[in-house]
Amino acid sequence: MTDPPLPRGLRESRAEMVRRLSAAGVASPDADAEQLLASVLGVARGALVSLPPGHQLSDGQAAELEQLVSRRRRREPLQHLLGVAGFRTVQLRVGPGVFVPRPETELLAGWAVDQLTGRSESVAVDLCAGSGAIAAALAAEAPLARVYAVELSPPAYEYAVANLAGTGVDVRLGDITHALPELDGTVDVVVANPPYVPLEAYEEVAFEARVHDPAMALWSGADGLDTIRTVERVAARLLRDGGAVGCEHAEAQGRSAPDIFRAAGWRDVVDHPDLTGRPRFVTARR
Repeated sequence: MTDPPLPRGLRESRAEMVRRLSAAGVASPDADAEQLLASVLGVARGALVSLPPGHQLSDGQAAELEQLVSRRRRREPLQHLLGVAGFRTVQLRVGPGVFVPRPETELLAGWAVDQLTGRSESVAVDLCAGSGAIAAALAAEAPLARVYAVELSPPAYEYAVANLAGTGVDVRLGDITHALPELDGTVDVVVANPPYVPLEAYEEVAFEARVHDPAMALWSGADGLDTIRTVERVAARLLRDGGAVGCEHAEAQGRSAPDIFRAAGWRDVVDHPDLTGRPRFVTARR
């Protein structure tokens, strides 16, 4: 049975959107409905409450919302529909072909910013940069640092180039294994949000991620640790004595990821939780 057209009234339209998204299993139907409404109306989400109670959608706005809600009900990521994703203080272009940055990664970026704050002429490298989210945050919040970003996927690299345009970040396309040899032994901070999902955990990954995020950004060998092992080796090559590395990992890798760094002789190996208390990223010092 086909749904009736969305109501033109703002409140009624929002309520119907929430109903449809909830029925489709969308995890955050209220927030998604408001963000889609705000996008179509061309206002910030917080400005919706200031619109008059009787505000009516135009025919064009209602038709656009119908299409967006239909796509979201098919579990296309909200960020793909909006074309942007917020990350700390920056807005990033995202879409098919690039990993959508997650809020939990903001804590890892914050750790890296803290390592660079107050230091002049410091050098930071974002490995597995994806959309350039962490590199963009570092450029915005630690402006004295010289920042590099490395990404293997050509489509993701194009997003990173666009997102980092004008920031001064040096963006490289290529395998992190051999990246930036000219910086060996000189880098202050290496940070990475690598692929870390075990191949056997396919069904445990959220539908939106496993269908719409690029496979290269998700899967990393039988135990999910293959790329983290590479990050450890690359960080050891790039960092100066006393330099630090931060690497995101899966919740289930709260022991195995830090053990990679301990086994390689790193010091000050610490695992950090995200805002929900789940193990999320490991840091270590050269």
